[in-house]
Amino acid sequence: MEFVRLLLVFLHLLGMAVLVGMFLLSRRAPAGAPLNVGWVHGAALQLITGLALQLLAPFTDTEYSHVKLGIKLLVLLVIAGLALVYVIRRVAAPSWLPPTLAGLVVVNVGLAVFWT
Repeated sequence: MEFVRLLLVFLHLLGMAVLVGMFLLSRRAPAGAPLNVGWVHGAALQLITGLALQLLAPFTDTEYSHVKLGIKLLVLLVIAGLALVYVIRRVAAPSWLPPTLAGLVVVNVGLAVFWT
């Protein structure tokens, strides 16, 4: 069971890396480019693995703060929602969107690391 938990943590971190990578990729995109679908994929990977880790917690004797996870889920849903709106519409992403999404990713990482 520990291997499954570690695999989920690994995939969860890869989801975060995808989101950071999408920000770096968006910095190289020309003005008026649509938002990359990788934002949605990274957020979905984070969501699925985060929920799986939470559901696996009773079997691995791991305890999580439900308030912390609720706030992290809310931030992730904002990231996914904003990304999904602009990916589906395939319109030019406003210049404020990638830095905002990246800031929200940093907030989520900060919550994970510093909130015990």
